Amino acid sequence: MPTRCGAGRLILFSVHPALFYRPGERLSLPELSAARLDGDVVEVGDGYMPADTVEEPAARAFSLARLAPAGTALSGASAAWVHGAGDQPPAVHHITRISASRQRVEFSTRVVHHERCLAVEDVQMVGGVRVATAVSTAASLLFSSARASEDERWLRALIAVTPGLAGDLRRRVTDPVRRPGAQHARRLLGELCAPPDALDGAPDGARDGRPPRARCVVRRS
Repeated sequence: MPTRCGAGRLILFSVHPALFYRPGERLSLPELSAARLDGDVVEVGDGYMPADTVEEPAARAFSLARLAPAGTALSGASAAWVHGAGDQPPAVHHITRISASRQRVEFSTRVVHHERCLAVEDVQMVGGVRVATAVSTAASLLFSSARASEDERWLRALIAVTPGLAGDLRRRVTDPVRRPGAQHARRLLGELCAPPDALDGAPDGARDGRPPRARCVVRRS
C-alpha cells in the first residue's frame, strides 16, 4: 500500500461562499437562528445555507473547512458525513495528516487529529477542502469500529449511499490480519459483503441452522 503523502487528486465539487453563512461573519448567530426558525436557512455543519439550496458534499465539506488546517484532511466519520452518510455531522470530528512533516494542531474537544499519513490517492478535494476518499474512509471506519460502535454505524451509512463501495472495500482490505481490530474487521466485512450465493437454498437466508448473513447493502439511484 502506498505510504507517500500529498495534497491528493482534485475532484470538481464547489460551493459559492455567498451561499454559506458562518455565524459572526455577515450575520450574527441570533440573526441566523431567527432565519432558521423562519425557514429561510438550514443548518449545514458549522454554518447555514439558504433553505432552497441542495446540501451536496461540497457544502458539507465547506462547512467544516476551519476544522481541517493546512496539511490535514477530513477523515473518519467526518469524511463519511461529507460523502453523504447521515443527516447530521458527528459530534466529534476527525482529521488526518497528509503532509510529510508533522503539523502543529491546536487542541480542541471537537476534533481528533490522527498522525497516520494518508496516501496521495486517498485524498480528494471537495468544496475546496481536502477529504479522505470514500473507500479510504470506509477502510478506516472498518477497523476503528472494533473500538467505537458509532464508527460501524457511519460505515454502514456510507455504504448505503455509495454504489459499489462494499465491493471496493473488500478489494482494498484483502489481508486485515496485521492491523489492530483485524478479527472484528474480518467479521464485519463478511457481513457487509457476503457472497451472492451465501443465502441461496435456505428459507429466510438461514443456512445450516446459522443466522442469516446480510447481502451487500448498496442504495442505487
